[in-house]
Amino acid sequence: MGLPLEGVRVLAVEQYGAGPFGTQHLADLGAEVIKVENRQSGGDYARALGPYFVEGAEGDDGSLFFQSVNRNKRSLTLDLARPGAQRIFRRLVAGADAVANNLRGDVPERLGLTYDALKPANAAIVCAHCSGYGRAGPRRDWPGYDYLMQAETGYFHLTGEPEAPPARVGLSVVDFMAGTYMALGLVAGVLSARSTGRGRDVDVNLYDTALCNLSYLNTWALNAGYDPARVPRSAHVSLVPCQLYRTSDGWLYVMCNKEKFWPVLCDAVGRPDLARDPRFATYADRLGRRDELTVILDEALSARTSDAWLRELRGRVPVAPIRTPRAALQDSRLEAEGRIETLALEGGAAFRMLRSPIRTGDDVTSRACPPMGHDTVGILQDAGYSDEDIAGFREKGLI
Repeated sequence: MGLPLEGVRVLAVEQYGAGPFGTQHLADLGAEVIKVENRQSGGDYARALGPYFVEGAEGDDGSLFFQSVNRNKRSLTLDLARPGAQRIFRRLVAGADAVANNLRGDVPERLGLTYDALKPANAAIVCAHCSGYGRAGPRRDWPGYDYLMQAETGYFHLTGEPEAPPARVGLSVVDFMAGTYMALGLVAGVLSARSTGRGRDVDVNLYDTALCNLSYLNTWALNAGYDPARVPRSAHVSLVPCQLYRTSDGWLYVMCNKEKFWPVLCDAVGRPDLARDPRFATYADRLGRRDELTVILDEALSARTSDAWLRELRGRVPVAPIRTPRAALQDSRLEAEGRIETLALEGGAAFRMLRSPIRTGDDVTSRACPPMGHDTVGILQDAGYSDEDIAGFREKGLI
């Protein structure tokens, strides 16, 4: 059948994390994503971002950070600050479905990446923007980064033990979600444009994304005055038991988020009496006695190792081991189930990546992102430019 987004062409004026993460979803799903980079400014600065690089890499495509968010893309060099390059870009827009960018909020208008600027070239073009604080308002020209958003919207307040300093989430989760929202908005815009013939701007920003990700906590706070606080042992704010518990050699996360799991857990740990104890009969009862129940379950679970409990409880009670990222990736099931793939750079150096989590039933081989400008000539030739034209663009520093 082919990948779902085959036939969709996206020009991506992007750098670093959020935007490339989002457009990689599109590329993984079959879209032709053309990464537009300015050679004069060094291109996407993530190309040089360490500390880890593909062993044996010879070009500017060896950063493992860069490759982690740019798989399956093509690379075109174009200096959009130059009027001549703008004319080239508009010709490319005429044959594209969308333009994506993750630039500061005031920059897309200056570089002509908005729908109003590009609709003369293609009335159906969709312009997807992923900025820090939006393209309007007093903070449109502020640089925005994931950890700043986490700090401002409450993530630091929610993360860690109650007595510890405020802490960020361990990943750039706001970047990743903002890029994913941008990709979803872009696909929705293209779907609409293909039926109506009219494109649009689609806007996502990190600040709104960070707030939106708070989900039901937002609704509680807006309607019930809820002010969330950190709970010991990474526990759920209201469902008990749902937290870390001690075992004989470490920790186990137990998540009885449905009442049916509570008596099963009680039987498994040798305390069936707890399921009949009126003190612990409901979530509300257990919440009021969380500390008392923690002592009881710690004692019961400390009788065996984490691995022993996992063998006992998995498939019956929701449980998980506490692993480091490296240990998680050493799980033999990842290789056996095809979740890890090997990609090769142009020079032959190879590296491994996790496959896309979006499975479409297609057996495809992923490609590493090539060196900067690798596809420039071919893309411009497809747009109707001659070899002489392209040589002139290069001489003028446009590409």
